[in-house]
Amino acid sequence: MSVRGYVHRYPRSRTGTLDIGSIALEKHNVAALLEADVTDARRKIAAMKRKGAAVSFTSWLIKCVADTAQAAPEVHGLRCGRRGVMRFDQTDIALTVERIVEGEPVPIPFVLRDAGRKSVAEIRAEVLAAKSAPMRHEGDYAPGSGLGRVAMALYYSLPWFVRRIAWRALLGSPRLVQRMMGTVMVTSVGSAGGVSGWVIPRSVHPLCIAVGSIVRKPGLAKGRVAVREYLPLTIIVDHDVIDGMPAARVLSGVLRKLEEGHSLDD
Repeated sequence: MSVRGYVHRYPRSRTGTLDIGSIALEKHNVAALLEADVTDARRKIAAMKRKGAAVSFTSWLIKCVADTAQAAPEVHGLRCGRRGVMRFDQTDIALTVERIVEGEPVPIPFVLRDAGRKSVAEIRAEVLAAKSAPMRHEGDYAPGSGLGRVAMALYYSLPWFVRRIAWRALLGSPRLVQRMMGTVMVTSVGSAGGVSGWVIPRSVHPLCIAVGSIVRKPGLAKGRVAVREYLPLTIIVDHDVIDGMPAARVLSGVLRKLEEGHSLDD
């Protein structure tokens, strides 16, 4: 009995995903697998929604990350030359939303500008706008990056070794990286499908946070054992940009904000 096969061609937009995966292998990244007790925060968000507030768990999580990064520019600085690191006074976060491109679901990146100075409602509105924005051509595959249709079409048509040279040139210019890609990456791909556990992504950003699915399990709260809701987080930092102890303090800041319901009582 013969088995017939067929070739499935994925959308051209996945070319960038493959390139990032390859380039990221060369980064000196360190990954931390953490858990945040978000039980109280989720209750507050549910209560705010019942009152008609424009809030979502994802937008609030992004707010927590943005505020932490805004207060610690050293964790999302970009290498500048052999011995320098360029730090920025604003936090630009790269996010992904799933869109249908050429008949296939594809994660489309976009850059949330100056996220550290935006409210949860403003962040939510921008995420929703990115999800509903029309996909007309290749220039729409990376909204907020400054790349237009001609530039994207040219990029996809280049052979890998030329695209690699282009990536090296890009990563050698911290201002260009910040303008096109942001300095922080937040991905919630691990939360899709309800799979419990940690996702370890590949990233060229100096700070990358991957969000898993919330898990209900026994935990200790106020001296009592109760069923709590825990959020798995993978936080990746670039060891060429920041040392271990300062990075650990920043990671603790993210966890503290998530567990204390940062900004939800404002």
